[in-house]
Amino acid sequence: MLENEKKTYYINLGNGEISRSGTSSEWNFTVEATDDEIVKLRECFDSMHSSNWQSFLRAHVPYVQYHYDRENDAYDRTLMEVYQMVHELGDDSAKQWVEQSGMLNPHRNPGP
Repeated sequence: MLENEKKTYYINLGNGEISRSGTSSEWNFTVEATDDEIVKLRECFDSMHSSNWQSFLRAHVPYVQYHYDRENDAYDRTLMEVYQMVHELGDDSAKQWVEQSGMLNPHRNPGP
């Protein structure tokens, strides 16, 4: 099998799970990705998990506001990268969901 051959993966954004089986657990999106692309997506999920844990610990420091928090900024940037990858690699349903969610342009107010 070629290294840059695309394979089907099932993504659960809530827990950062990436699976080759569409029946082993719940999933949000279907993507077609190469090994390298899936490694990058896994790294994004790992980074989000780490930033989320650091944010949890930081939450116990009451004088640091959310908008001055580097861990939250890192989490937000990585989340945007995940949505961008889901949009690029996803099936039509995934692309449509990301576009309608406004996640590719977070400063735009989505319409009604």
